[in-house]
Amino acid sequence: MTKIGSYAGRTDTGKKRRRNEDAYVIAPPLFAVADGMGGAQAGEVASKLAAAALEDTDPGRLTGPERVASLIQEANRRVHERSSVDPATSGMGTTMTVALVEDAGVVIGHVGDSRAYLVRGGRIEQLTEDHSLVNELLKSGKLSREEADAHPQRSVITRAVGTDPDVDVDSFTVDTREGDVFLICSDGLTDMVDDGDILDVVEHSDGNLDRVTKELVAAANRGGGEDNITVVTFGIGGDAVADGEDTQTMEAIVDPDAGETRENIPVRASRSAAAAGPSAVRVRIVLTALFVLAVLVSLLVWGLMR
Repeated sequence: MTKIGSYAGRTDTGKKRRRNEDAYVIAPPLFAVADGMGGAQAGEVASKLAAAALEDTDPGRLTGPERVASLIQEANRRVHERSSVDPATSGMGTTMTVALVEDAGVVIGHVGDSRAYLVRGGRIEQLTEDHSLVNELLKSGKLSREEADAHPQRSVITRAVGTDPDVDVDSFTVDTREGDVFLICSDGLTDMVDDGDILDVVEHSDGNLDRVTKELVAAANRGGGEDNITVVTFGIGGDAVADGEDTQTMEAIVDPDAGETRENIPVRASRSAAAAGPSAVRVRIVLTALFVLAVLVSLLVWGLMR
């Protein structure tokens, strides 16, 4: 039986974009990343609609790759339906990469150029194939790896959720081992940080996946932060624990009717004072020391005035 260990997620607008069109889902045993595209706020609407579809769709008795494919196809239906009736969102779409933990392993579903990785035994493996123009040129031998990495059209994708009435979904099951770390991300990470550096961050994290998401987002921003950056990661084995903030759904929530974006509204578990981090502890120590010092000065002044 596959058991989920710790997990974490993080998204960031990056340094060049005005808005965050990424969305992610952390609803164990389901994890996902969506990277929206479209004019105005359409990309945000697409990614949020797709993410919401994953959480509130009942796949019935389906399991394995069929279940994940049906979830993504329902997301496709909702995004396409919205773009068909709302001129402001016409042509919108989103990538979608999903991981569903089942007894038989981790089921991956994928459309677009977001990615899923597996870190195991000191190695990193890209599990998904980019549905992109550059990857097609790379596979056909028309581009070298170096040319592909610098190609001006590397963000052009050949398959997306919501742009057509139907979508082909890559779906498959990955066998798991104790200690595996799965990582799902948007291309805002992988365009700025290479696979070797991603592996380095995971390997030196001491199992703290919240630290992994923070360091990868920071690395992508150091590399230029040219796009929105989203990372979701989870481990296999141990007890299911959310590292850092217990963020369950999306960092940016769009109200499609109002057309407004309310950014950075995570759902948090309540925390006790005992769970405060090191910074809060240091602040309390400093305040206590200042209070004691003030009392001593007052006593000294009072003694001199007698």
